[in-house]
Amino acid sequence: MKRICGRFAGALGGFSLNAAFVLEPTGITALSGPSGSGKTTLLRCIAGLTRLSGELSVGGEVWQDARTFMPPHRRPVGVVFQDASLLAHLSVRGNLEFGAKRTPAKPVIGFDDTIDLLGLASLLSRTPAHLSGGERQRVALARALLSQPRLLLMDEPLSSLDAGAKAEILPYLERLHRSLAIPALYISHDPGEIARLADRVLYIEQGAITAGPRDLASPTLEGLDAAERDRLALAALRAGLQP
Repeated sequence: MKRICGRFAGALGGFSLNAAFVLEPTGITALSGPSGSGKTTLLRCIAGLTRLSGELSVGGEVWQDARTFMPPHRRPVGVVFQDASLLAHLSVRGNLEFGAKRTPAKPVIGFDDTIDLLGLASLLSRTPAHLSGGERQRVALARALLSQPRLLLMDEPLSSLDAGAKAEILPYLERLHRSLAIPALYISHDPGEIARLADRVLYIEQGAITAGPRDLASPTLEGLDAAERDRLALAALRAGLQP
């Protein structure tokens, strides 16, 4: 499978983005960096929600270049933000069907399989007002999957949850990682989340990618600077690994 290759450059107010990246066609790539470094802006550019000059190709298909700009509604991406943004007047089933019926693509994953994968069977008749924070994010993730994406984008989906809700949803994210081959870009500030979920990590600072993807399964730390070693060491400790 071909990789996901992109480069975006431009200014938004006082912030400038100049980021080039290559993502693997499978697994989870974490995008990490300080607040205000451009993580969400880069994700929105990939989704087509923010338009800056640049190029983006996914699996060999051009989504953006000097002559082409595929609008957001035509990009086969599933996006999960910090806020689940569910439709309050619809049940869980209604929210999922709303997302599913708006894609003509051959299913990557079916409705029933998605329900099973994310443990939603007992929640289908509830409305968003009667869901916990973790449950709402599971529904948002299911809705994103049912759009049949070729790329899953997750912007700090656990940052608004308390520790208990995070502990509830993390096993579902791990199950998703094991079960599906959809590539994902996962934004997080939490080294523990990154160590637990991601296959590799990209760092962004002041609008620029500061290092190529690091494979978190790599047995060597050669070539890492001190800051990167410290980040990975902290992530390993938070994930329960011993020195």
